[in-house]
Amino acid sequence: MTTGTNEIDYKALHTAPRLLMEAKLKPLQGQRFQPTGFADLGPARYTLPDGTEMLLVESVQSVANRMELACWDQATDDLIEALKGLPFIRVTKEGVTGDLTNSILEAHRINSPYILEGDDKGVFNKLKQDAAGMEAGPVNVRSLAKLVMKYDPNAVVHGVFLAKSDLAGGRLRLPRLLSGFIEAFDVRPAESGGVKNDRVDPSGDTKQGFGNVPFHRTEFVAKEIKAYFNLDLALLRGYGLHENATELLIALSLFKVRRFLSTGLRLRTACDLEMIDDVTVTRPNGFQIADEKALLGECKQFIGRCKSLFADHPITEVKWKPGKKKDTKKTEGSEQKAVDENDQEEKTE
Repeated sequence: MTTGTNEIDYKALHTAPRLLMEAKLKPLQGQRFQPTGFADLGPARYTLPDGTEMLLVESVQSVANRMELACWDQATDDLIEALKGLPFIRVTKEGVTGDLTNSILEAHRINSPYILEGDDKGVFNKLKQDAAGMEAGPVNVRSLAKLVMKYDPNAVVHGVFLAKSDLAGGRLRLPRLLSGFIEAFDVRPAESGGVKNDRVDPSGDTKQGFGNVPFHRTEFVAKEIKAYFNLDLALLRGYGLHENATELLIALSLFKVRRFLSTGLRLRTACDLEMIDDVTVTRPNGFQIADEKALLGECKQFIGRCKSLFADHPITEVKWKPGKKKDTKKTEGSEQKAVDENDQEEKTE
């Protein structure tokens, strides 16, 4: 369900520190749903001080990944038509038909090893040249935001950490402007199970994958499921970008929220959700989110206005060929620390 208005009141956001949104969800069919799971934890359950049993249905990392996909057309392996002209970095490989990957789909976006670690140093050298002057002293975040905007505005929205010692000592980092997560309130487990049947030899060696194998399954029911979204307007204003660029990033962020809620809520095989009513804005009071069509139109308009802020060619290409292996002893310091700190950005779910 997508309602909203046909306009974005950018002036209403000029002094707001955050744009906070939420949407009520429910299972598309039945009452049960399967939450995100973690290898060493399983479902992320927790209890509020008042005793309410809670469940994390979708993490910040996973929702970010899904909102990134809102701009991508899986069928054509390209940006959706209305967003053509938005810069990103494309990776190709000799002998591979089509793209190998790109900065929109990669776990660390521009910091992807397929972009920066191969023999083709074209993008790395461009970034190093543009980041000249940031090697010493505090990082100029405004200059960094303009640099990242030039090659991939999506990386400004979702954050990036250029954890390479040759790029200002691995200190170039932009936090997420847009984040989101899904929680379930007052949850109860719904236990079930099944059997993997072996019609040839039911008593075969299960360790080898033969035989009948019973399994246990835990799903959940909940009194309420909510998706939450946070657009950090204060951080965005702090980047000091051109007005057209700022408004493009706002429109793009709101489009991602809308598109995720309208088409991206099949989170897993056993977790297919839908939105109830419409997105509610809790801060600032009175602000209304434009509908999906209007937001896409805004994005298209601002992409045209921002051409001078983008790279000369919207799609920057790099050819992937593994480079020579580095001496790992030399990278155990700042680069390894930077990668560890950036684990939160990975597409792990």
